[in-house]
Amino acid sequence: MKPEKQVEALKDKAVSIVTEEELLGKLRRSVKTGKPLRVKLGMDPTAPDLHLGHAVVLRKLRQFQDLGHQAVLIVGDYTGLVGDPSEQKKARPQLSYDQIDANACTYLEQAGRILDLECLEIVRNGDWFKKLSFRDVLELASKMTVARMLERDDFSQRYRAGDPISIHEFLYCLMQGYDSCVVRADVELGGTDQTFNLLVGRDLQRGQDMPPQVAMTLPLLVGTDGQAKMSKTYGNAIGITESPREMFGKVMSLPDRLMRQYFELCTDLSTAEIDRLCSDEVHPREAKEHLAREIVALYHSTQTAEEAAQEFRRVFAQGGVPDEIPEVTLEAAALDGGKLWVVKLLVMMGLATSNSEARRATAQRGVRVDGAVVTDDGLEVEVRQGMLLQHGKRRFVRVRLAGSES
Repeated sequence: MKPEKQVEALKDKAVSIVTEEELLGKLRRSVKTGKPLRVKLGMDPTAPDLHLGHAVVLRKLRQFQDLGHQAVLIVGDYTGLVGDPSEQKKARPQLSYDQIDANACTYLEQAGRILDLECLEIVRNGDWFKKLSFRDVLELASKMTVARMLERDDFSQRYRAGDPISIHEFLYCLMQGYDSCVVRADVELGGTDQTFNLLVGRDLQRGQDMPPQVAMTLPLLVGTDGQAKMSKTYGNAIGITESPREMFGKVMSLPDRLMRQYFELCTDLSTAEIDRLCSDEVHPREAKEHLAREIVALYHSTQTAEEAAQEFRRVFAQGGVPDEIPEVTLEAAALDGGKLWVVKLLVMMGLATSNSEARRATAQRGVRVDGAVVTDDGLEVEVRQGMLLQHGKRRFVRVRLAGSES
C-alpha cells in the first residue's frame, strides 16, 4: 500500500498523531528501503487480565502488522513496579515483582487473540532496567526538570491540593521514554492518557541522536458504568478472555449512549453500518444485541456469539435460568442447624466479595434464592442440596453440600 494510503488508514480512530508529516516521511522511507517501521506498545502487567480498553490500542497495533510493519510489545515488568501516575489522584499501590511477573505470564496468550504472534517482537523492560547502575539512573533523571513534570495535569492537581507525589512517580515517564530508545521505536501507540509519556520518548530519542518516534494516541474506552475509563480497578471492565455468556451480558448492560463508541472502537463494522445501527430505524435493543454478537465473535466465534445471544434472550427476556450453572461446594459444618445467614451465604458462594456488597444487593432486590426475591438481609436461609442462588441478572450458582447425606 502506498504511504499516503497507509496514513489515511492508520488515522482512523486515532485522536492525535505527533506528527502526521513525520509518519508519512517514515512510511515513505520504509517503502523505499523495504525496512518496516518498528511500532512500540508498552503494557504494564498490573492486573492479570486484558480488557476491551486494552484492545483498542492492540487493534491499532495489529493494523500496523497487517500493513507489514514490526510490532514491538513491551511488557513493563519494571515500569509496573512504579505504576503509571497518568490521570491518578494519588500514588498507585506498589505491587511486588512476583505479582507483576505472574500477571505478565498471562499477557502473551491474551494478546495473541488480537496480534499476530508469529511476527510479534515481545520483550520485558526489566531486561535492560535491571542492568542500569545508579549512575545511569542519575543520568536519566537529569533529562527532566521538575517544572516540566508539573506541567502534567495529574501532578499539578495533586501538588495544588497538597497531595503527596513520590519521587519514584517522576521516573515513570523517563522509564517509558527510555524503552523507546532501547527498542529504537519509529512509532509509539498509547491511550490519550499517555500523551505526556509518549512525548518524553521523543525527547529522549533526540538526546541520543535518534529520529524521534511518532506519537499516536487512541481514545480511552468508557467502562460499563458509563462514567470512568474501562479499568479492572473500577470494576467496569469487559475482559477479552471472559466467557461468551458473561461478555455478551456485560455488553447488553451498557448505557445506550455508549453504543456508537463501542461499535467504532471494538468492532470491524464500516462507518455506514454503524450509522445505520445507531439511527432511529434500528431499536436500541436490537442494535445492542448486534454489538454484543460482534464483540463476542471477535474473541470467541460466530457460533458461540449466537449461542450467547440465545441464552441471553432465554434467561433475561423470558425469565429462565442458564443451561450451565456453576456449582460451589459448601461444607455442611458451616451451617447452624442447617441454616446460614443470607449475607454470609452470598459471600461464601462467591456471589459477593464482602458483607456490605451482599447487604447492598439484598436491599436492591437483586438476590434470589430458588427464584424467590430476598428482601431481608437478616434472613437465615435453610440451605439445601442443589439450591439455586442468584445475584443480579447474570450471576447464578448452585449449592453443593459436602459432608452431608442430604
